[in-house]
Amino acid sequence: MSANGPSGSKKDDGDRFSLEKAARAFQDNVVRAGPVASASYTLIGAIILLGGIGYAIDRWLGTTPWFLLAGLLLGLIVGFYELAKAVWPRQ
Repeated sequence: MSANGPSGSKKDDGDRFSLEKAARAFQDNVVRAGPVASASYTLIGAIILLGGIGYAIDRWLGTTPWFLLAGLLLGLIVGFYELAKAVWPRQ
């Protein structure tokens, strides 16, 4: 087998698989998906963090479930705001 392929003839670069092209395409996809992935993590994190803070305040003051609900609602608002900023960026 020669370095040019099994038949010994050289194929042009558009016809064969290139690990370099595949890696570059994967990297481009990851870079384009980064802001939206970050916003989705922010959505989940805001809900968990603010809900947890609301739960802690409820336990401390004995006002179950009002601060928990307020924290979850605030987490949803903050999270969806960040998601909307990532999906519809200003120009």
